[in-house]
Amino acid sequence: MVTARRETTAPVAERRAFSLPGLPIAILVIAAGVALLGWLVWLIWQAIEADVFDPFVFAPFVVAIPVVIVAVGLTVVNPNEARAIVFLGHYSGTVRRQGLWWVNPFTMRTKISVRVRNFESSKLKVNDHNGNPIEIAAVIVWKVIDTAEALFEVDDYESYVHVQSEAALRGLAMSFPYDAHKEGEMSLRANPIEVAEQLKTEVQDRLQRAGVEVLEARISHLAYAPEIAGVMLRRQQAEAVIAARTRIVEGAVGMVEMALAALSEKKLVELDEERKAAMVSNLLVVLCSEQQTQPVVNTGTLYA
Repeated sequence: MVTARRETTAPVAERRAFSLPGLPIAILVIAAGVALLGWLVWLIWQAIEADVFDPFVFAPFVVAIPVVIVAVGLTVVNPNEARAIVFLGHYSGTVRRQGLWWVNPFTMRTKISVRVRNFESSKLKVNDHNGNPIEIAAVIVWKVIDTAEALFEVDDYESYVHVQSEAALRGLAMSFPYDAHKEGEMSLRANPIEVAEQLKTEVQDRLQRAGVEVLEARISHLAYAPEIAGVMLRRQQAEAVIAARTRIVEGAVGMVEMALAALSEKKLVELDEERKAAMVSNLLVVLCSEQQTQPVVNTGTLYA
């Protein structure tokens, strides 16, 4: 029986590459180039004067080869950029310090930005925790903190960030309802700060292997899907009407209690239970009615 052998490699971590200050070397290269050019001109002049071809004229070109090789090792690192150094297929380190530096001229130098970047995901159509279709999008702010992991642990770290962020956003949307229908329940609309913190945590967990740090993650678009938007709008309106009615009734009951207490305390009129019931009914109608009420003068008596 033949079994497949799985080969595992240790993750690549960023380290500092060997480098030398490039300005002195650049001055030496320029000086050497000027000297070689002067030497070449002098040799050509001597050959013209002697009217004889001298193979020694090619000597400056041979000497220029190591000068060119040294010059190839010069590299410029701009602010908030880094250069990953690879020598014969092996990662040698990263140069992060800005300026002109000299590194091994036989290496490949890959430029990678460590600036803060952001992107807005596309609008995703998913089902929330209650199964309602919603549209959701998010803004992700991130930067590269480990250049070795970003370049060598994933194929395309920018595409990796986009895909994994949208996957985390989709999972988050399925974990919370759009609106809270229970006391103390978290929802996407009512708890934006808590939801943003959890989204940041989930995105960071997915991007840890890519050497990326998530600085901020927040929802930029949240709405019901068009097919149920009208129904959900009527539901929200009904909930708002119920809440308003409840508040009105609570206030009206309090005002009636105050009125009865004031009448009883000041002894302006003696009311039996039947008259109190009639007064309470009239006050509630006046206070809870949506339209302006019209008074009716009663010249009779409740007992007639």
